[in-house]
Amino acid sequence: MAVRRIVPNILTSTADPAAAMERSAEFYGLLGLREVMNHGWIMTLASPAHPSVQLSVMGADATAPVAPDLSLEVDDVDAVHAALVESGAEIVHPLQDEEWGVRRFFVRDPDGRVINVLSHR
Repeated sequence: MAVRRIVPNILTSTADPAAAMERSAEFYGLLGLREVMNHGWIMTLASPAHPSVQLSVMGADATAPVAPDLSLEVDDVDAVHAALVESGAEIVHPLQDEEWGVRRFFVRDPDGRVINVLSHR
């Protein structure tokens, strides 16, 4: 099992997430990040010079009951899921295929943070 990237997720204002994501895109744009993905409820910004340097801004997760604190892309999400289940870790959102091309689940870390563990299909 190998980690491919780690992306922090910033939760926006719930009053108007679209406007909050737009403000975040403008602000982080001043720091050199550009939008590389936008599903309306989550937007990912990346460095044009170093595309693996990323930050996601989200209002609420589209298919999960909680917004994750960070996303961790792995090469084999099924193997990671099996290892975490076997360890007794709390699975917050079940392993499933999402319509936007990822297979993912959420797990709670020992300090209570929710981690979105995913692989692209």
